[in-house]
Amino acid sequence: MDIQLNFINRSNDANNSSIVIFQKNVATDFDELAIAWKVIRNCGQGDNHPFKFPMTMTVSASDSYGNYMPQQNATNGQVFQVVRSTSGDVLTLATEPGNSSEVQVRNDLASGAANATIYKDGSPLATKTSIAPGQKAVFQFKPTLWIGVASQIEQGALLNSAVISDINTELSLLGIASADIVLTGGGPGPRSLPFTFRLERVVMA
Repeated sequence: MDIQLNFINRSNDANNSSIVIFQKNVATDFDELAIAWKVIRNCGQGDNHPFKFPMTMTVSASDSYGNYMPQQNATNGQVFQVVRSTSGDVLTLATEPGNSSEVQVRNDLASGAANATIYKDGSPLATKTSIAPGQKAVFQFKPTLWIGVASQIEQGALLNSAVISDINTELSLLGIASADIVLTGGGPGPRSLPFTFRLERVVMA
């Protein structure tokens, strides 16, 4: 079930700032960088930008030879493994389940690091690089979105720690079917107000 969201720009910002939306992988340490899952650009004052946040996600992996494995549907509790098959390196679903709140990707190759990426709505949501043989990547997400104002950020790019520390608005989507995300604040000069995001017209699932 997708959550239907609608960003509305009611700010006084005249700098044409971009809106960055991402999730944090809470299963890892905090020095891991997040990915700009969605970047809303050129959304002028009074404009709105509808988008959906799917409950479903997909996972893919790549190996040290530069091979990228196709995305597969992933749900919490599943463990995927990068293995060497007769055709080469492949991503397969392991038979044993994992932690019910996590998706895990294990590097079961004899040699060579692997990378794992989680996608939502076709865009990268989180990634773990340089997974050594015998090690695993663990992905766990709370039902929240982080959202903030930024500039010169590409969708799908890694966010540096300075940008992440600037973005401190966390919106809970728990139990929500649809909502508006309304931006207010901003403006020129010393009287400008801080940017504020809030949920309005919330419909519960």
